[in-house]
Amino acid sequence: MKQYIVDAFTNRIFAGNPAAVCLLDRDLDDATLQNIARENNLSETAFVRELPDGFSLRWFTPGGEIDLCGHATLASAFVIANFVKPEAKHIDFNTRSGLLKVSKDEDFYRMEFPAYKLEEVPVTDLMARVIGMVPEAAYLGRDLLLIVEDEKQVENLEIDLEPALGLEGLLVHVSAPSEQYDCVSRSFAPKLQVSEDPVCGSGHCHIAPYWSNVLNKSSLVAFQASRRTGVLYCDVEDNKVFLRGQAVLFGQGEIFV
Repeated sequence: MKQYIVDAFTNRIFAGNPAAVCLLDRDLDDATLQNIARENNLSETAFVRELPDGFSLRWFTPGGEIDLCGHATLASAFVIANFVKPEAKHIDFNTRSGLLKVSKDEDFYRMEFPAYKLEEVPVTDLMARVIGMVPEAAYLGRDLLLIVEDEKQVENLEIDLEPALGLEGLLVHVSAPSEQYDCVSRSFAPKLQVSEDPVCGSGHCHIAPYWSNVLNKSSLVAFQASRRTGVLYCDVEDNKVFLRGQAVLFGQGEIFV
């Protein structure tokens, strides 16, 4: 089976968030899919199979299957547009989160995702211990979103991963307002055996709605301040988040399973 490694939310290799995209030529059991994801040892491996009305898409981290992933969706759309259906301008993915639509506009891919509903929760001592400071506020959707005052606090953050396993939510995002961008964030997923997710698309289905409400803006430019860095262009409309970004091919190969 063909597999591609794509750096998403960037226009250069060795930046953004790398995802493996495996084009399935037959159905494989979940245990095999999980083993492939562990063997790749990236934050996400996407499994794509062509259907009569689009494509099926599943996402696996080294620690298990996940219900939504932005960067691996972008990477999958990039692979389809460049290696499977180069004429395609619109790509539909059937996923655990429903139908996800991706449109291609020159070098950019625009993805339509559901926005997570955020509930404000009390700031706890454990949250402060995990990120090394007391957050200004905390919100819970699928993931935990912690808001801090200054972007330098986000950039210099050193998270304590072991106690983070005791926090609510699947991932932990730490975010602050930014001078150059609208917001800056970092994302951590120790429950999925991923210490830091370099650029988290599904995380911005929490982050973008929050800052859209705070800044009273429907369009945002978000910066992910991981070591690899990445930029996401976000549009928030009602209960949806549209994420736009670029992607580049790092490598391709064959899987023998």
